Amino acid sequence: MVGQIAPSFTLFNTDKKEVSLHDYAGKNVVLLFFPLAFTSVCTAELCELRDNIATYQNLNAEILAVSVDSPFTLARFKEEQKLPFPLLSDFNKEVSAAYGSLYDTFVFGMKGVSKRSAFVIDKTGTIQHAEVLENAGEVPSFEAVRETLNNLQ
Repeated sequence: MVGQIAPSFTLFNTDKKEVSLHDYAGKNVVLLFFPLAFTSVCTAELCELRDNIATYQNLNAEILAVSVDSPFTLARFKEEQKLPFPLLSDFNKEVSAAYGSLYDTFVFGMKGVSKRSAFVIDKTGTIQHAEVLENAGEVPSFEAVRETLNNLQ
């Protein structure tokens, strides 16, 4: 996927408003997919970004985090964890699939859950970094994400 134009999307955020990738044209975007809100690894992953938000702002990057949870579940998760970036609901699983980030079968036989993954999309909409993890217990290399962003400066 690196070097390709990022698949376009429009999803609902936790305020039940539509957010599109093209809303971020001209900006660098860190696009994260995570399996499920309120799970330990997802919470740790997103809280690491929350705690280092200034680093990403200094690299002129916007963060968008996507899961198949409903906007209502994501709203509660965002509020509880005080996450300062949009959480987007891919309830219909179309965006996760477009980015190759969808499990056929996850734990407990759940079908169609987002794979943990990280993409860096540059100001022109081109994917500059892609990491899709098969093991949901692992987290993407945020060092590689930051390095990619740094090289886009």
